[in-house]
Amino acid sequence: MGNRTITRADLAEEIYRELGLSRNESSSLVEQVLSEMTDALIRGETVKISSFGSFSLRQKGERIGRNPKTGVEVPITPRRVLVFKASHVLKDRMNGIETSSENDDD
Repeated sequence: MGNRTITRADLAEEIYRELGLSRNESSSLVEQVLSEMTDALIRGETVKISSFGSFSLRQKGERIGRNPKTGVEVPITPRRVLVFKASHVLKDRMNGIETSSENDDD
């Protein structure tokens, strides 16, 4: 397993190679998709990508945490966190299992 990170530029380059769009159009497409996903999450909607997974926001309440270095208790404020749940298709592919159905809605 490598520690390579896929960037926006990598996605745009792959779209450029696969679809033949210009580099500017490919970059713009990546930005539009990510922007739409971000806006939907901010509105509280779930973003579901078939055969990949779903992104959603979860509300976490206030709680007491502890500084691991000093042991001092500190309050952790309520916040929203991003949660990703992989689809069964993605999980199977990561484990080397080929699935016959590419239209998994999970």
